[in-house]
Amino acid sequence: MADLKAVHQTVNDVGHRSEASVKAVWRELSSVVKIGIVNSNLITTFAGMWLAFYFTGEHFLENLHLVFFALFGAALVIAGSCAINNYIDRDIDRYMERTKTRPTVTGTMDARRVLWAGIVLVFIGEMSLLMTTVTAAVVGLIGMVAYVFLYTLWTKRHYTINTIVGSISGAVPPVIGWTAVDPNFHVVPLVLFFIMFLWQPPHFLALAMKRCEEYRAAGIPMLPVVHGFAITKRQIVVWVACLLPLPFYLFSLGVPFLTVATLLNIGWLLLGLAGFRMKDDLKWAKWMFVYSLNYLTILFVAMVIATVW
Repeated sequence: MADLKAVHQTVNDVGHRSEASVKAVWRELSSVVKIGIVNSNLITTFAGMWLAFYFTGEHFLENLHLVFFALFGAALVIAGSCAINNYIDRDIDRYMERTKTRPTVTGTMDARRVLWAGIVLVFIGEMSLLMTTVTAAVVGLIGMVAYVFLYTLWTKRHYTINTIVGSISGAVPPVIGWTAVDPNFHVVPLVLFFIMFLWQPPHFLALAMKRCEEYRAAGIPMLPVVHGFAITKRQIVVWVACLLPLPFYLFSLGVPFLTVATLLNIGWLLLGLAGFRMKDDLKWAKWMFVYSLNYLTILFVAMVIATVW
């Protein structure tokens, strides 16, 4: 009986260790591909695709193959680009609290394998997007090039406009979603692109204010590091103000959507203006960052809801 109990305990111990090992591997993979970024970008990709179905009169359920290949392809291209970014930035990631535990920094994953994994993911993702339209694959490739080459390799370590350049890649996902359904020019994906493009500078500049000293230690010339908080706050407010007219180009989604989008924009602008009177810049930056995350989710979910209202 004692032997049976010992065997049972041993099996349980092995099972627990195996489960812990699987979880650890998943955590490392999630960190390498930046799963949070992938998930948030898939929201905008789906919204772009959903609006394409709506405006072109196509049926969602009759085109599930496009939905699968578009979301799968976009996810892999984004994940692969993030993995390549991790490979390139492994020398500076060690200086930042939120990145110093990445596998490419700690050495738990071989850097070259991460690079090749990223390349393979991008390739498979592009092949998946080609199963929808050539335009979607080209747009996905533009996003990858903007993120890896224009942002990570060129501007991130040298210029304060790195945030603006990086916004190009972040604005691409909804366009991928749209062009996977309709490769022809339409004003809606253009508006979605500009919404995402204008959303990113205030979002990331607020984060840069919160992590200012970490960016300084890493030698990354973020705007608050080089020019200080006062200029950064002014630029954040200007970027937010530029979002105000964009929802009106989506007037065909109806008054409820325009109301929600406009209230979101006004709320963000008022919060931004309040920063000029607040003494605690870091507290304000935290509020702006949190608001930006909720803004993006609510806005794009509202776009989908508006079509089924």
